[in-house]
Amino acid sequence: MSAMDSPPPEHSSERSPREKIEKVKRIEREFGIPIPGEILPAEQWVKTAIKHLPAAGPLAWDEVFGADYALKQGVVLDLGCGNGRSTLWHAVVQPQFCYLGVDVLPVVIRYATRRANQRGLGQIRFAVIGGKELLENYIADGSVAKICVYHPQPYYEERLIGKRLVTPEFLAMAHRALVPGGELILQTDHPAYWSYMESVVPTFFTLKTLPGPWPDAPRGRTRREILATKRGLPVFRGVATRRDAIDSAAAFRAAASMPVPTFNADRRLLELDREEGAFKP
Repeated sequence: MSAMDSPPPEHSSERSPREKIEKVKRIEREFGIPIPGEILPAEQWVKTAIKHLPAAGPLAWDEVFGADYALKQGVVLDLGCGNGRSTLWHAVVQPQFCYLGVDVLPVVIRYATRRANQRGLGQIRFAVIGGKELLENYIADGSVAKICVYHPQPYYEERLIGKRLVTPEFLAMAHRALVPGGELILQTDHPAYWSYMESVVPTFFTLKTLPGPWPDAPRGRTRREILATKRGLPVFRGVATRRDAIDSAAAFRAAASMPVPTFNADRRLLELDREEGAFKP
């Protein structure tokens, strides 16, 4: 019998049919695309919810993450994390960091928490709070390695556009929160919002745009990105690196004189918003 014909060794990594079936059961899919991480046996689940934020900040990361924090290289914020797909993706692909995902909707945070719990991702925490409020009240200066903002809500009604997240003031707060050389990850499928970002972000960060999908997640890091891609819509992505030559006071002075995002959002994308909301997270 040739080497090619010989049976696999006793400790082969080949999975049996039963093992393959069990693995499929542990993989959760959304729109046919796996959600990062495998669902573990219940005895390996963890708790990732922050049920009550303190009355005042800043947050002490060693208290938030416990022993995990000392073993990691820093903290990543996922602002507007939705059902947690993006936070899970980062934690699985870049396990060297701790992660805090936040959203204003309790229902999506419940889904995100459950998924992280079931995957044993103890370096994640989730909380119900807005991204701006988190930066303003709970994040110490120079205390996070990366901030992710995937598909911030553009708000279509004129009375609501003041709630748009990415503003010069927000960028100054992100600049203040990041460590030297820290990164701000930006993604949207709204051309007008992206055009605005390209005009204001370079004051605080060096912005590098990506010409296509994320190389390490070509099918999408986020739920919204997957939906937009399936419909053939353009998705704009960028990595903004903190400009360390600007101090915090100068960043806020610059922000005070810059235009806020008053662009007219493309109402054709409202249909995609409704489609995204039509599916349970």
